[in-house]
Amino acid sequence: MRSKEQIVPPSEVHMAVIHIKRVYDPSAKEDGARFLVERLWPRGMKKDALHMDAWYKNLAPSDDLRRWFSHDPAKWKEFQRRYQAELADNSAACQTLLDAAKQGNITLLYSAHDTEHNNALALKSYLEERLKGKKSRLR
Repeated sequence: MRSKEQIVPPSEVHMAVIHIKRVYDPSAKEDGARFLVERLWPRGMKKDALHMDAWYKNLAPSDDLRRWFSHDPAKWKEFQRRYQAELADNSAACQTLLDAAKQGNITLLYSAHDTEHNNALALKSYLEERLKGKKSRLR
């Protein structure tokens, strides 16, 4: 008698989760690999106090884009468009995070006070589209 392989429906396949978290929040087991995605080191954070696997300065928005955006919610949609264009030009660095996400959960660490309009959230969206095999929407 042959053993039958159990086929798991696609809806039940475990997909890695990309979390975002402020650097000032405590780490958790479900975070998985933790990556700082800021160009500048977070204020008031001691380097030995931040539990992270790597710091990807090159995946943060350019200085010009960061200064232009200035965390203004009115500029959010345009910021996302411009930032996605920068990320598209840096696909090798993005691939490192995509590979990590394929292995398990990852957490993108950011320092902005605004939890709804920040580069980690935009990067998360960009990476999730890549994992699903979609191209970014640069409208």
